[in-house]
Amino acid sequence: MAEQRTLADRTMVISGASRGIGLAIAVAAARQGANVVLLAKTAEPHPRLPGTVHTAAAEVEAAGGRAAAVVGDVRNEEDVQRVIDTAVEQFGGVDICVNNASAIATEPTDQLSAKKFGLMQDINLRGTFLLTKAAIPHLRKSANAHVLTIAPPLNLHPYWLGVHPSYTLSKYGMTLLALGWASEYAETGIASNCLWPETFIATSAVANLQDGENQLAAARSPEIMADAAVAIVSRPAREFTGRALIDAEMLTEHAGVADLSGYGGGDHPTPDLFLDTAIPENYS
Repeated sequence: MAEQRTLADRTMVISGASRGIGLAIAVAAARQGANVVLLAKTAEPHPRLPGTVHTAAAEVEAAGGRAAAVVGDVRNEEDVQRVIDTAVEQFGGVDICVNNASAIATEPTDQLSAKKFGLMQDINLRGTFLLTKAAIPHLRKSANAHVLTIAPPLNLHPYWLGVHPSYTLSKYGMTLLALGWASEYAETGIASNCLWPETFIATSAVANLQDGENQLAAARSPEIMADAAVAIVSRPAREFTGRALIDAEMLTEHAGVADLSGYGGGDHPTPDLFLDTAIPENYS
């Protein structure tokens, strides 16, 4: 008997999905039978970054799902509405909304440009708000509606408050929105959760860091986030909401995965931002 696909006939909209974690989530959902509508700005190949929204859609279909690509900016209300309209017109609705698009700049405050500050707040906060807002009328109609936001647990340790306050503000803002929606829409049956990696993830962003080759060797593959994301949105929405989850814990504690070595990163993968394990030992 063929294995039942947990997301069969369900429709996901996802931002920032032309590469990296977003693409991995889209492909993993497709393997479970999902229809995926991808929003990304990259219509043509970038000289330093792999993939476009169109190649991502092709990977989704190769994985067994149905895909639609929307070229647009998550900061733009009209572009976001086109994503939702495409999902409804082509696949009949929206069951899952994944807020993945994100910008990062970690310069000290006196060196951070106002443009970069605004970009982070616009993509991370405004984009998350716009996509979720547009999806909610259709999520209300879903039998198992999920919002999943790629954002960290709220760690108010002074190190994370001080090391890059503007980026921290934007990511914690995403978390607060997601946890707020869990409460705001609890009676409607719409789940809202956050997901964050335990370790660095092997993406182009990590590859482009100083010492990128070594950083990649100590990073897990994007598939760990993808598998955790699929495990979350496959669960009953009314029973699994309002959580800020870590990928490894989601898989080991809730999805029965005993061995994470297949995701790479070696024996001591690099802990990701916002986690206590990533605070330098000499910090006081």
